[in-house]
Amino acid sequence: MNLPLSPEESPADPQCSAKGCRADAVWVLAWNNPKLHTPERRKTWLACEEHRAHLSSFLDVRGFLKDVVALEEWEDSGS
Repeated sequence: MNLPLSPEESPADPQCSAKGCRADAVWVLAWNNPKLHTPERRKTWLACEEHRAHLSSFLDVRGFLKDVVALEEWEDSGS
């Protein structure tokens, strides 16, 4: 599992991971590439409302998407 970012690495306002998008992130897309990562490893992308479906679909088609969680819930869980 990915460790939370340190305060130095964590952006003050998390932004969407979609190329060119600077909108506030509201979703965390947890994923892994089974050819590269152990099963328990989770990489994350952040998504705004507009790009959640597109980014989720991109990961899901490749079999990488593991979970989609609200950013607030993700932060509260300490994932």
